[in-house]
Amino acid sequence: MTVFAALGDSTTAGYGDRVKGAWRGWAPIFAAALGVKLHNLATSGARAADLERDQLPKALSVAPDLAAVLIGTNDTLRDPFDSSRFAGHLERTVAALRGAGAEVLTIRLPDPGRMFGLPGSLARPLARRMAEINEAADLVAARYDTVHFDAAGDSDSYDRRMWSVDRLHPSERGHRFLACSYFDLLDRRGVLERLGLVGPSSGRPSPEPSSPPPALGAQALWMATAGSAWVIRRSTDLLPGLLRLAWAEWRHGSPDLDILDLDLGSPVRPDEVPGKVA
Repeated sequence: MTVFAALGDSTTAGYGDRVKGAWRGWAPIFAAALGVKLHNLATSGARAADLERDQLPKALSVAPDLAAVLIGTNDTLRDPFDSSRFAGHLERTVAALRGAGAEVLTIRLPDPGRMFGLPGSLARPLARRMAEINEAADLVAARYDTVHFDAAGDSDSYDRRMWSVDRLHPSERGHRFLACSYFDLLDRRGVLERLGLVGPSSGRPSPEPSSPPPALGAQALWMATAGSAWVIRRSTDLLPGLLRLAWAEWRHGSPDLDILDLDLGSPVRPDEVPGKVA
């Protein structure tokens, strides 16, 4: 059976798509439609360093035929922010999975400031950070020939229906959008046929939610209980970081985006990858 390892943060962990008291998300929807064995290794709050250190060794141990590496939002929202370190963690993770023979799914992430509806002094520095994250992802995707979904450039990514009440995690519709987008990319590249995932036991995930969206009252209750608890937990690191970004924006103005020039250096060799057996 085809093995699918999903690495990432709370999005791949399924947050925003609650089914029978548990989080589901795009990876189980995708795996169920294709009839593949899923190992979902994603954890809430994960950053690129966590993927390389904690999730990658587990992924390599299951010898995946297909792997997803969706990461970057927490790196963008939290301090310290270092796009070069992010690029290194991302490249080593993708290189290891490709070296193990897996087809790898990667992503260009949408702008969180645009989804949050933040004021310009907060939205602009977040957009610059995301631009650096996405540039690193683009370079890694090109170097290692990944299946790269441009969520940042797809207008459907910014449809309000695609997002849960917190506007940080996809809704069920948003998770299904991710699953369908990766299915279509894999199909166009001939990967599904190459992996033997074309036939009566597999098919495109349904883009339509299986459950109605939560009513306004339920959304308000969630924000007043679980949502407010999440905000309080994240306020200890996220809020100060955002305030520092706004202060720097006000004092120094906006740096030019055209100075971004990430250099990944030479491709990672198999013997340089942690946990990789030559």
